[in-house]
Amino acid sequence: MIKVLVVDNHPIVTTGFELYFKNHKDISIIKTLGSGVDIFDFVRNHEVDVIISEIELPELNGITAIRAIKKEYGHINIIMFSYHPEEIYAISVIKAGASSYILKSEPLEVIEKAIYDVNKGKIHLSEKMSKHLNYNDTKMSKSRIYKRLSAREVEVLKLLSSGKKNKEIAVELDINEKTVSTYKARLFKKLNVNNLIDLVNQGKQIDLN
Repeated sequence: MIKVLVVDNHPIVTTGFELYFKNHKDISIIKTLGSGVDIFDFVRNHEVDVIISEIELPELNGITAIRAIKKEYGHINIIMFSYHPEEIYAISVIKAGASSYILKSEPLEVIEKAIYDVNKGKIHLSEKMSKHLNYNDTKMSKSRIYKRLSAREVEVLKLLSSGKKNKEIAVELDINEKTVSTYKARLFKKLNVNNLIDLVNQGKQIDLN
């Protein structure tokens, strides 16, 4: 049974959760709270798998609460939900340690799926925000990879990605073929690949211009 703590200062919201999950076979709402400060006393004395919390809470901001909870209770997965647009808060709450951000306008079935997902250690966001997050992560990842390569390694990778052979690269860069092989070996190591096809694919994904 997935043990869920719901934190919201609107009784109609917490009652809605309790009624919806009352006879659920996998999910149990073990407690509802109206204040962010009360979260800490509760998790200190009770086993909790997932916390579903509003961002705007009396006494303690929800994002501040996330950071403090994850620092002390890293095993608890957190779903933040609010009426605020996800474009404003979703990325911030994920970076703060939450595993999901859901709009209050979503049906309860969406929150039910989110509970299952975060309990398995997954990140649950809307399709729109998932694409945005993955795009940003990919951009950051490619940028980090690019910065690890020397100028000459970038040149060799560009030429390999364009289909050039070692001998052709050696002629174009005015270096010997053995040196090209050395650069290739470094690229394999830095890009964490073990064959030419994967190396070329990596090169095509990184902006080398």
